[in-house]
Amino acid sequence: MPLRLIFMGTPDFAVPTLIELAARGHEIAAVYTRAPKPAGRGMDMQVTPVEREARRLGLPVFTPKTLRIEEAQEAFRAHDADAAVVVAYGLILPKAVLDAPKLGCFNVHASLLPRWRGAAPINRAVMAGDAESGVTIMRMDEGLDTGAMAMIDRLPIGADMTAGELHDALAPLGADLMTRALGALERGTLTLTPQPEAGVTYAEKIRKDETRIDWTRPWAEVHNHIRGLSPFPGAWFEFNGVRVKVLRSTRGEGTGAPGTALDDRLAIACGDGAVRLVQVQRAGKQPMSADDFLRGTKVERGTALS
Repeated sequence: MPLRLIFMGTPDFAVPTLIELAARGHEIAAVYTRAPKPAGRGMDMQVTPVEREARRLGLPVFTPKTLRIEEAQEAFRAHDADAAVVVAYGLILPKAVLDAPKLGCFNVHASLLPRWRGAAPINRAVMAGDAESGVTIMRMDEGLDTGAMAMIDRLPIGADMTAGELHDALAPLGADLMTRALGALERGTLTLTPQPEAGVTYAEKIRKDETRIDWTRPWAEVHNHIRGLSPFPGAWFEFNGVRVKVLRSTRGEGTGAPGTALDDRLAIACGDGAVRLVQVQRAGKQPMSADDFLRGTKVERGTALS
């Protein structure tokens, strides 16, 4: 028998799960997402990707600013849900909300818990040079991603894979895994396993002050930094007073003073080894290949980037 669900999510990453739950015939009593925010040059109010999809599906949408007040909690309980599905919602769920659905609140988390609990698991996994990532379905508790695990699926991280590419691979994986978990929940066969105490790491939110490229680091760390911040917020350097984001890189050849061009094709020396810049983006411009960038900007051998 299909479940009566509350769906809670905000960004693009959550949309495949919402679509899959609707396609599987679950009754989605309510969709909770963040309130619209002004964006763009005109600062027009922009709804979230989840709200846009929910409206397309004809589902009721709720955008409370907080769930900590009694009025919001009573409204949540009134949906009389069997379970809540949470995917990158963005608001803290207090105990009264966690306890409201009959079978609990279940979260799609984009890491192999307990590694990378927290806000930016995809970015941090790539920045750390992890060989694999994945999705964990957990039953939520009051801790920060500390709930008991229901299912895990793994995905290798390629040597040049960016955070954006990993994001796009994990989103449908999470949707599929959640539908499988809910199927087991319907049948009464879902098994929950406490997270191990060993191997806990935290994926802190990306700070602006860590986005600038530090060429003195070893090439592998520079490369992981670049791909872990691509496409957003983007790792960057300055050249001739202009900020340039690097969206894609790979291992380069040669050695030299950190930040120095080793050829005329954007091989840049690091503290150990070199990276080759493959795709870049000038401030205010569209992303472009290194070849296209070099057609308009001369970066000769020996040029120093800052």
